[in-house]
Amino acid sequence: MVEVHDDAIQAGERILLVDDLLATGGTAEAGIKLVERLGGEIMGCAFIVNLPDLGGSEKLKSMGMDVHALCDFAGL
Repeated sequence: MVEVHDDAIQAGERILLVDDLLATGGTAEAGIKLVERLGGEIMGCAFIVNLPDLGGSEKLKSMGMDVHALCDFAGL
């Protein structure tokens, strides 16, 4: 479950979504939808580790997101 206070993000605020791990992209997608529902604008998504074989980065890119990761671990 992803939660945020409804007054934490004001309409029009620019948000960078940050998480430790990008696997399938489900948690990031939920976060993006939550921020957008509150009126925020996602400027990009940043992760420490990306597991590219699980397709999360491609999923987020297909949603129009700019995706950055410090390192990729392929073949897991």
